[in-house]
Amino acid sequence: MDNSVPALNFIEKIIEDDLTNGFSSKSLRFRFPPEPNGFLHIGHVKAICLNFNLGLKYNAPVNLRFDDTNPQNEESKYVEAIKEDIKWLGYKWNKECYASDYFEQLYKWALFLIDNNLAYVDSQSSELIAEQKGTPLSPGSESPFRNQPPAKSRKTFVEMSEGKHPEGSYVLRAKIDMKSPNMLMRDPVIYRVLDKTHHRTRDKWKVYPTYDWTHGESDYIEQISHSLCTLEFKPHRDLYDWFLKTLPINKSIPKQTEFARLNLSYTVTSKRKLKQLVDKQLVNGWDDPRMPTISGLRRRGYTSESLRLFVETAGIAKRENIIEASLLEFCARDHLNKIAPRVNAVLNPVKLTIINYDKHEELLSGEINPEQIDLGTREIPFSKNLLIEREDFKEEANRKFFRLTLGKEVRLKNAYIIKGESVVKNEEGKVVEILCSYDKDSKSGSGSEASKRKVKGTLHWVSEKHAIKVKVNIYDRLFVDPSPDQHKDKSFIDFVNPNSLITQSAFVEPSILSAKQGSSYQFQRVGYFNLDKKSSPTNFIFNKTVGLRDSWVKKK
Repeated sequence: MDNSVPALNFIEKIIEDDLTNGFSSKSLRFRFPPEPNGFLHIGHVKAICLNFNLGLKYNAPVNLRFDDTNPQNEESKYVEAIKEDIKWLGYKWNKECYASDYFEQLYKWALFLIDNNLAYVDSQSSELIAEQKGTPLSPGSESPFRNQPPAKSRKTFVEMSEGKHPEGSYVLRAKIDMKSPNMLMRDPVIYRVLDKTHHRTRDKWKVYPTYDWTHGESDYIEQISHSLCTLEFKPHRDLYDWFLKTLPINKSIPKQTEFARLNLSYTVTSKRKLKQLVDKQLVNGWDDPRMPTISGLRRRGYTSESLRLFVETAGIAKRENIIEASLLEFCARDHLNKIAPRVNAVLNPVKLTIINYDKHEELLSGEINPEQIDLGTREIPFSKNLLIEREDFKEEANRKFFRLTLGKEVRLKNAYIIKGESVVKNEEGKVVEILCSYDKDSKSGSGSEASKRKVKGTLHWVSEKHAIKVKVNIYDRLFVDPSPDQHKDKSFIDFVNPNSLITQSAFVEPSILSAKQGSSYQFQRVGYFNLDKKSSPTNFIFNKTVGLRDSWVKKK
């Protein structure tokens, strides 16, 4: 028995060091701060699990804070979708917060910077401001408005907030250091005029704070102890610290720490790019099962347990890397194997007739899930006329083909041993019916000597008379390139897989009639399928989640 303690990731080590050096465990507080401008994706699962699991480990509160500072992109529907996703993943937040809750305080702090000659209003164009910032190898040049009297900047900023100036006319910039090697410290914009209706504050505000100005101060107001961000925010840390050390505050200052974001092969994890896929109708909405959004993965049949396992297995790192999509599929397959009921389903059918079967029909027994013996068995109707997968039959085959062929025996799962006798073909020479004989004493589980006979192949099947016709969506990767957004000369759109969705019919045993929307099944020998939310009692639609084996090896 392994009693070893799991190794700490580098963030846990930082927290442990802080606690060792006198930081009170009662002061630990974390947050997950999404912007409500789209649906959460697989990359966000990592940040969600990291923050909420730290909260669970240290018995510390975790806030859900919506970074809602861009009213032109944000909507209440995204707020609700984000909350639903986090709940589905199995987490509960302590407080539901919004950056817009702090607009009044942020505005007062902006006035403080102006009054102390630490910020100024600038009327130059964004292009000119960017040009004046210089390059990483050359210092920037000062704005002609940098040294104007604070009173003038204050007057104009107040007018901006009152809606007296149009969009694009002015911005408020922090006065830091135009020669800083960190480009972000070269007098960054912290407010801009936006005449847009906000999803919460409506038309109260005409100026809106930038992310950099809002983020650290929101962490401070909520007294977040450890502000965990992905690596692209590492250059922002200097700015984060400068604001907090400059303002007239007297409580504990949060500590920002960066970790590598989750990059998945054959996927894009940018809400802006995912929105392009939706807007261009290359997918059927944010929850299309091909999308890497949490809602899309949920609809496809991924379980919350499998996503949490995926993040745990991928780990928390300091350096960027790309996680293979096969790992995500493995985690889904691992969990679904434990929970999914088994059913027989045939996707590419050919008729099989047992010529010496002299019964009308009978009910056979099959396990619901061999991983959960206590679930018992299900009844499967069996009859003279069956359907099997077309690829499970060849008229002639070599010794390595262990499925049905003429003159050889195979077992029908949970049923009898059959032997191929002859075929019926249509005018084009295609096999339309396979004629077989069966050993009536070989019924699975009967205890007879014949039932114990070993044959090399086992096939799944459905009774033609009892089969339920359903619609199945077979998904392939959404992109044909492992890094679709890493090409300088092409758009990620150029790598969208035109064959990422194939829709067809399938024939399933009648136990499927009890399926509920969102429930998963293993179609035996085929893969795992989830009943789609658009299904109805007369129109079953199944989404293929993953196959029974790793399908990525042959695609690389």
